[in-house]
Amino acid sequence: MTTIRLPLVTLPPTLRSAADYECLAPEFLAPPTWAWLSGGSGEENCLRESRSAFARWRIINRVLGDVSGGHTRQSLFGKVLAHPFLLAPVAAQRLLHPEGEGACARAATAMGGGMVLSTLSSLSLEDVALAAGDGLRWFQLYFQPQREITLDLVRRAEAAGFSALVVTLDTPVQPVSRRVLDAGFVMPVEGRPGSLARYTSPPRRELAPSDSVVFQGLMADAPTWADMQWLLANTRLPVLAKGVVHPADVQRLRDLGVAGFVVSGHGGRALDELPAPLDLLPAVRAAAGEDATVILDGGVRSGVDAFKALALGADAVLLGRPAMHALAVGGAPGVAHLLRLLREELEVTMALAGCATLADITRNSLWRDGFLEPALC
Repeated sequence: MTTIRLPLVTLPPTLRSAADYECLAPEFLAPPTWAWLSGGSGEENCLRESRSAFARWRIINRVLGDVSGGHTRQSLFGKVLAHPFLLAPVAAQRLLHPEGEGACARAATAMGGGMVLSTLSSLSLEDVALAAGDGLRWFQLYFQPQREITLDLVRRAEAAGFSALVVTLDTPVQPVSRRVLDAGFVMPVEGRPGSLARYTSPPRRELAPSDSVVFQGLMADAPTWADMQWLLANTRLPVLAKGVVHPADVQRLRDLGVAGFVVSGHGGRALDELPAPLDLLPAVRAAAGEDATVILDGGVRSGVDAFKALALGADAVLLGRPAMHALAVGGAPGVAHLLRLLREELEVTMALAGCATLADITRNSLWRDGFLEPALC
C-alpha cells in the first residue's frame, strides 16, 4: 500500500526550484490523483511540446548597463503586481491540499501576485475571494448550458470583487486522458465544484440512434460567437479569451471587444496536436495588437521560462502544475515559496540580460538556431 505523506509544516532547504517541488509532490498524493494532475490528453504530444519549446530559445547577455533600479512589477488592467506570475485556474484543488484554492489565494496575495479561479474550484468563488483579501483575482468562466446560470456566475464574480473574466473556449469537448483512465481516477466528493453547488444540472440530452455523441450531444451546448457577444454585453468586467490561438479568431474577438488573450493548450488536455503555446505566442500578440493583454499558459517552470515568454510577447504567465506541486507539498507557504523562487530566477535573468524592467525584455534578448535578430548584428 502506498503511504501518502501529510503536507509539510516546515519547508526543507532542499526545495530550491519548481523542479524540486515536482519531484517531491507524488509522495503527497494518491497515484490516481497524481495521474489526474500530471496527465494530458491522447498521446500527450502537446503536453511535451509545451515544455520542450522553451529549450529552443536562448538568452543573450548584455554588459555594463545600470540595472540597479530594476524591478519585476507589472500592471494588469490597472492593478500593479510585484511580478508577472499568476496562478492558473486549476480545478478541484482540495484534492491536493485540504485548504485548496484558499491556500493558493492567500499565497498569491502575500507575494504581491494574483490568481485566476476556476469555475470548477472545489471552494466557492465567494470563499476564495475572502481568502484572497485585496489581492488580484480573476474568474475563469465556463459557459454553462443555461444562460441564466452563466449570468449568475458572472454577477457573483462581480459582487465578490473579481476584476476580470477569463473565458475558456478551447475545450467544448474534453479529450480522453489515457493516463487518467489507466490509473482508475474517479473525482471524489471533495473535488466537486463549490461554485456550482447551488445549481441544478439540466436533464441529459436524448439522442437518436443515428446521432453523434460528440456533434449532436456534447457540442450541442458548446458556446458560439453569439454567446461571446451576449457575455460582453452583460458584464462590466474586462474579458480575456483563453485557448484562442488562431490569428483570425483573435482578430474577430478583438473586434467584439475582448480585452485580452490567454495563449494556452489547456495544460496539454485539449487538442493533442496543438503546437506549443510558446510557439503560438508571437502570432497571437501580432493579431491582438500591442494594447491587448496577452498571457502565456503552458510549460512555464522557471523564471528563465517566464523571461522567454515575455520576450515573445506575453505580459504575464500562468502557473498551473508547478503551483499545484507546491500546494500538495507545503500548502500556502509552499506556493508562496515557489513564487519567490520564480521571481528571484526572473530577476537574475533580467540582470544578466541587461533588462531593468519587464518592458526592457524584447525579442532582441533571444537567440534561436544560430540566428541573431537584426538588432543584435
